[in-house]
Amino acid sequence: MHHKIILITGSGSGIGKAAAVALARRGHTVIATTHHSEDARALTKFAQAQKIPLTSFALDITQAAHRKKILAYDLDVLINNAGIGETGSLAEIKMERVRNNFEVNVFSTFELAQIALGPMLKKDSGTLIFVSSVLGRVTAPFFGPYSMSKFALSSGAQMLRKELKQITHSVHVALIEPGAYHTGFNQKMVQKKYEWMDKKSYFFKILGKIKAAEAQQFRVVEQKNLSTIVAKIVQAAEADVPKLRYSAPWWQAYGVAFLRLVS
Repeated sequence: MHHKIILITGSGSGIGKAAAVALARRGHTVIATTHHSEDARALTKFAQAQKIPLTSFALDITQAAHRKKILAYDLDVLINNAGIGETGSLAEIKMERVRNNFEVNVFSTFELAQIALGPMLKKDSGTLIFVSSVLGRVTAPFFGPYSMSKFALSSGAQMLRKELKQITHSVHVALIEPGAYHTGFNQKMVQKKYEWMDKKSYFFKILGKIKAAEAQQFRVVEQKNLSTIVAKIVQAAEADVPKLRYSAPWWQAYGVAFLRLVS
């Protein structure tokens, strides 16, 4: 197996952290960036203790100066994992919240990808991986801002893949589509809307019903073990010619495909 230089964003916790550690354990040189400096220090300390080839530093993908930091590395793979989640009724949510979701999940993500793409095209080698979501393929009530941004991210990645195929056969684009995993991200995301969906909300009378339905849904579908989605990220990063889509867990991926057929 060819060992690669891999940079992954959003590695402070959850899927990003698990994937970064898994890739380093397989011998790849991993630059695991985080949003907060304290997370980067903790991750670097962990890697040193485990004696794995992983380094970490803070990178806010919304900051132009931060994005340029990746030019210090001769990257084989960029994994765009950093993202945020905003929820709430599209009938009343402040558009500033929606814009911010797009700023992180779409605009800043593609700006970072463009920076990595230049050197990859110059050496005619590399892979760009975008971590989207199954909610980038199907919709769910009150997940609009997040889902819209992931639809846009998935569409953009697929577009970029088609465009690059016209000028190179050695620079690739792939999508990772996680289903529901228990990392705490989902809970923080759904809770955000209750910061403003108060007595003035059109949906105030049914907020209790909405909360109960969400809690039940996550109890049923959330996967506690991240191994299946981490395996997909490893597979995409190591592939000589990656597929467009890698989705997990498999049963949620099949469920999404079915819903797209019948909706």
